[in-house]
Amino acid sequence: MLRGLQPALRKGNWAVTAAVHDDGTGAAPRLVALYPGLREAPLYGLAIDLGSTTIAGHLVDLTDGAVLASSGLMNPQIRFGEDLMSRVSYVMMNPGGDVEMTAAVRAALADLAGTLATEAGVDAAGITEATVVCNPVMHHLLLGIDPVELGQAPFALATGSALNLAAAEIGMGAIAPAARVYILPLIAGHVGADAAAVALSEAPETRADLSLIVDVGTNAEIILGNNQRVLACSSPTGPAFEGAQISSGQRAAPGAIERIEIDPVTKTPRFRIIGNDHWSDDPDFGTPAITGICGSGIIEAVAEMRMAGIVDASGLIGSAEQVGTERCTATGRTHEYVIHDASPDGPRITVTQGDIRAIQLAKSALYAGARLLMDEMGVERVDRVVLAGAFGAHISPKHAMVLGMIPDAPLAAVTSAGNAAGTGARMALCSVSARRGIEAQVHHIHKVETAIEPRFQEHFVAANALPHATDPFPELSKIVTLPDVSFNTGGSGEGGGRRRRRG
Repeated sequence: MLRGLQPALRKGNWAVTAAVHDDGTGAAPRLVALYPGLREAPLYGLAIDLGSTTIAGHLVDLTDGAVLASSGLMNPQIRFGEDLMSRVSYVMMNPGGDVEMTAAVRAALADLAGTLATEAGVDAAGITEATVVCNPVMHHLLLGIDPVELGQAPFALATGSALNLAAAEIGMGAIAPAARVYILPLIAGHVGADAAAVALSEAPETRADLSLIVDVGTNAEIILGNNQRVLACSSPTGPAFEGAQISSGQRAAPGAIERIEIDPVTKTPRFRIIGNDHWSDDPDFGTPAITGICGSGIIEAVAEMRMAGIVDASGLIGSAEQVGTERCTATGRTHEYVIHDASPDGPRITVTQGDIRAIQLAKSALYAGARLLMDEMGVERVDRVVLAGAFGAHISPKHAMVLGMIPDAPLAAVTSAGNAAGTGARMALCSVSARRGIEAQVHHIHKVETAIEPRFQEHFVAANALPHATDPFPELSKIVTLPDVSFNTGGSGEGGGRRRRRG
């Protein structure tokens, strides 16, 4: 057991109960809290996935591992930079910037702990333990370590081992006074404890089939492996998959478009929004009000535009004349596709050429990272693809493959693992053997640094096409026929944008 309650002192009608922590290493158990009286209430733990964009947390009953509350909030460090390298740059350009970001994220963790305790209706003083998983930059900033070395080769970690700290050391003073925090080990300079948690949760080393596990986020973590070998890398996808850098984008919240279909003949869309079970063409569509489009929605929108012939393989949006719909409107020298227009009183939600480009850049980085691991493994195909992460759980496998986010595979072999990093964090929260297991496993995972691999750029450029410039997608072609259209306006006549059909 990691923790327990035991009478510390009793005399007459007066008693004190102690909460103790045993980390399983053989060290003497630590006293983490004292409670007046004979306490029989359970103790609680926090499992936290500290992401670049979102911080997700789960409050767990340490008696049986049940999740009592789950919540999340935006990482306040976003105001210093939307992605990891921009935050490292902020530190380089602003002396003391790392101290600012450390204070911001620690305050956010304290707020999240209080929110979870309130939602579950428990006393925050009963939270005696926590686990944290995060990428290396978040890890260093949480610990108050300058992350600048992670912004340049050889991407050296100040520390990568698992850590067992007093919660107060990282500003989580709202929980039990001497509560402990376990931070999972990092794998490499750009492959963090979140990837280790995914490896713990999915355990590819126990399977004979070759698994590609993709934790989709601002900084994607990618694992490829089986019972012979396990590889890992990270890829800088940026925040576009989470609705940032998108003209009508927003975080996943009520009112955001999360699903979309486009009629390939009329080019008319219909969609669903978060908080409403009806499609937009249903008379019962109703409320809440449409507010924007979230990450899963923009992925489906771009893929549907490709399948409907609104976007060509290079990512160009056609004109109204080329596509055959007035929903394609000119914006300067490019075009945009109108999904919903409630102006002047409501939002006008479009997919712009800039949005397409942001998705192309994000998906190219993701695919290039996967291909690098496949090159290292010496394979052209994988047996299964697992989409992980809170966001990955909402991605449609078909639309992801149409975009070329992931390598070609039978759709039945593409599954979702939900927030696998969060699952790994909960496993480590509740099990000493899980902690010892992942601490040993990270030493057997081969790390590939995408930033210094020459072939990354080659794979990245080829992956800009939808779905890909050179790699075949035979499994995708069994279920989808992509229109052979070109909207390149660089020429005139036959080369300037007329629709071409396969002979």
